[in-house]
Amino acid sequence: MNKKYRVLKRLMPENSLSRRDFLKSQAGLAAAVAFSGLGVLGQASVSSAGNSPDIGVARGGPAEAARACVDLMGGMSSFVSSGDKVVIKPNMSFAHTPDRATNTHPRVVRTLAEMCVEAGASRVMVLDNTLQSAQRCMELSGIRDACADIPNTRVETLDARRFFQEVSISEGESFRSTEVMRDVLDADVLIAAPVAKSHSATGVSVSMKGMMGLIRNRGVMHSRYNLNQAIVDLCTLLKADLTVVDATRVLSSHGPQGPGDVIEGELVLASRDMVAADAKTVELFPWYGRKIRPDQVEHIKMAHERGLGRMDLDNLEIQTVDA
Repeated sequence: MNKKYRVLKRLMPENSLSRRDFLKSQAGLAAAVAFSGLGVLGQASVSSAGNSPDIGVARGGPAEAARACVDLMGGMSSFVSSGDKVVIKPNMSFAHTPDRATNTHPRVVRTLAEMCVEAGASRVMVLDNTLQSAQRCMELSGIRDACADIPNTRVETLDARRFFQEVSISEGESFRSTEVMRDVLDADVLIAAPVAKSHSATGVSVSMKGMMGLIRNRGVMHSRYNLNQAIVDLCTLLKADLTVVDATRVLSSHGPQGPGDVIEGELVLASRDMVAADAKTVELFPWYGRKIRPDQVEHIKMAHERGLGRMDLDNLEIQTVDA
């Protein structure tokens, strides 16, 4: 169990704390944690369940590789239990078809939703706060149609204030509060499902950067804060239980919107550690025509240093399979 949940459980009257409880407790417990002298996050170590690796990499088509890399991590039942409410956060912000590599491949998203339902999820919400027309994004990305016939699954793009709730980011160093989608606050499991792409402001956009799509006003992170610092602050609150990176196509330049150079990566990666997943994605591909190290991406380096996860890939177990 993650250290931040253990600490918060000691502050709760009952020995039970779900993801919902943790997120909803931020406003009320921030003062109590500060008074006690206990850090909410501390130096986290993201451990694997059983004999699964730190990162699973599968080579193949979008659906087959998505399923295979999650299976390397112990299968979806290692993350989703019967009755769980699940949120899947893909990239769905641009009104582009899959070949542009700006959105998560619809077959990756469909496969994850199917696996959640197979594991017993009572509800699966595929959510994003899109940058372009919501209806056009859902239509052209292919994600809405891909998930249309999956039981208990809905694809939504949310931006109206009524769908959000103000939440304190108790471990934020500068970015201290934001409005988060209520469905995320109510979820038992959060799955990050980004596409691998470059980004003009942060170098790359993978799972950590993608969490900005679950808040109402992402613009303030650009205008009022160091963006990389704000991303790390946000990820102390919105930390995915499972990260699945769609690298079947990689927008290696002129992201996040493109058009740019698209690499046929033919890979999907999975990890319990958002930082490790993002770091491995950076290592695997060239960006703007050159190779870079994970520690050259500011928010990945900051997250590693703050204990949100690990970028020291040489010390992690990584398994690769053909799907």
